[in-house]
Amino acid sequence: MPKAIRWYVRAVDAMNRFIGRCTMYLIFVMIGVLLYSSISKTFFTPALWTMETAQFLMVGYFLIGGAYSMQLGSHVRMDLLYSRWSSRTRAVIDAFTIILLIVYLCFLLYGGISSSYYALEYNETSFSSWSPRMAPIKIIMTIGVALMLLQAISTFFKDVAVAWGKPLE
Repeated sequence: MPKAIRWYVRAVDAMNRFIGRCTMYLIFVMIGVLLYSSISKTFFTPALWTMETAQFLMVGYFLIGGAYSMQLGSHVRMDLLYSRWSSRTRAVIDAFTIILLIVYLCFLLYGGISSSYYALEYNETSFSSWSPRMAPIKIIMTIGVALMLLQAISTFFKDVAVAWGKPLE
């Protein structure tokens, strides 16, 4: 593999590893918000912002952490025949399916950018009684899709290298 591809794979893997490990701590923020929600509903006037904030945190946790999960190979895989194949056959099949994923992620990224632009241009808000601005969460969602796309390309290069019999790592 050319040096540029090796550099790309190392850079994207390092970036997604760092971002993914930082994102893991959002679960504690989400627990704090939900704990506050439970306490405020029990003893005080319920806060309007807690459930929607917890949902936004979960979206960030899920989408920003998706690239790291892909890097670790933690996504669900149908393993009916896959485990019986040689590593080279697996790499060929994975490279093919990654191409489909990349096409899908390109459409998602286009839609995310369009939706984020709309939310910024028209000051879109949620329809809840709290009515927060939607632009920040839509931008976070778009960033998550972009990170996943970068990681999918990195994974594609790794699979192609294994299929050629020259693994990158």
